[in-house]
Amino acid sequence: MVNQKLQQYPKAEPRLFYGYTLVLSALVIMVLLWGAYSVYGVFFNPLVDEFDWTRAATSGAFSLATILSGVLGVVVGGITDRFGPRIVMTVSCLLFGLGHLLMSQVSTLWQLYLFYGVIIGIGMSGSWVPLLSIVARWFSRRRSLMTGIVIAGLSVGRMIAPPVISGLIAVYEWRLSYIILGGTVLFLTVIASQFLKRDPAQMGLLPYGANEGKPGGLDLDVRGFSLREAGRTWQFWSAFAMFFCFGFGSFSIWVHIVPHAIELGIPDISAASIISISSGLGILGNFVLGGIIGDKVGNRKIIIVGFTLISGMLFWLVFARELWMLYIFAVVAGLGIGGMAASEPPLVARLFGLRSHGVILGFIGLGFTCGAAVGPYVTGYIFDLTSNYQTAFLICAVTGVIGLILAIILRPTRELDVRL
Repeated sequence: MVNQKLQQYPKAEPRLFYGYTLVLSALVIMVLLWGAYSVYGVFFNPLVDEFDWTRAATSGAFSLATILSGVLGVVVGGITDRFGPRIVMTVSCLLFGLGHLLMSQVSTLWQLYLFYGVIIGIGMSGSWVPLLSIVARWFSRRRSLMTGIVIAGLSVGRMIAPPVISGLIAVYEWRLSYIILGGTVLFLTVIASQFLKRDPAQMGLLPYGANEGKPGGLDLDVRGFSLREAGRTWQFWSAFAMFFCFGFGSFSIWVHIVPHAIELGIPDISAASIISISSGLGILGNFVLGGIIGDKVGNRKIIIVGFTLISGMLFWLVFARELWMLYIFAVVAGLGIGGMAASEPPLVARLFGLRSHGVILGFIGLGFTCGAAVGPYVTGYIFDLTSNYQTAFLICAVTGVIGLILAIILRPTRELDVRL
């Protein structure tokens, strides 16, 4: 049965609530990690051109990193639940930065898979669950908004990094660009990780808004499921499959939209700007859709809207040939992706509570990363077979429709029965 025991914290938050420092630190880490992770598509053509690897083989290293980060996300979620995020994030950021530094020395395919697929993949395992699980623990009220702010770092990183890295490659070539990228990310993320704390109880505080309208200052959200209990519900596996579909389409876009635009004859810098525009609208999606509106109407409705926008734009992408058409795709799809990304952690909290939020979020996040691993590889493989992306993008669109159906039928767990 669901654990109904309520946890009581010693005192309410002070005027300068430490949770905001935590949100700022998590935001900085999110900007740097996801910004660096999003530029694999910018390095994609230089790697293919220099080593004459196939697109499927080159995509495979990114897929390996993604699936490994997802599998280990379950582990780091459990470690964060028990020991807190500081050690987890410090180790993750060290490995992530080291992997990018080593990428400057890659010369064979096995090195690509080791440096990027394994080392960077392990580093990325801390880029989602620890940061967002602790935000859920620190904020009872404004949870979706604070989650949206942190996840906005993903969009900010994706908006800034591609044109910056594209410019670096043009000036310094890809090897030195990897050194600059890896060194910067390693230094800044390790520093920011030192400000993270597991929950407000460590500082004698209540979560923000925990005692508003709740007698005795009790936070009713601490009740919830263990991972085993959650795994026995149909909602758990429906959410897993739903986020698989989300990862399949969104990461296929991230990895292949720049090569696709270049195939259409669009200049490299303009092609990279598509990711930047999508990421910029993703920030709006994080704040407005996933944050402000998500707190008011529920996160499931935001996910329904997100799947509708992304699927429609993937069908549009099948026929898009001009830069302006790709910009329209970037605007609409970016808005949908941003709203959906910000909705995942609070949706998990509303479905299963906070008792084991980190490990449950990690497991459902594994669904996302499985899709994110499979999608880019399948997309690259289909391109190798057909010499175009139309069929692959159509498959991504159909996958999005499946995710939409799963979101529509999702219902609250009977034990918690809270609005999704």
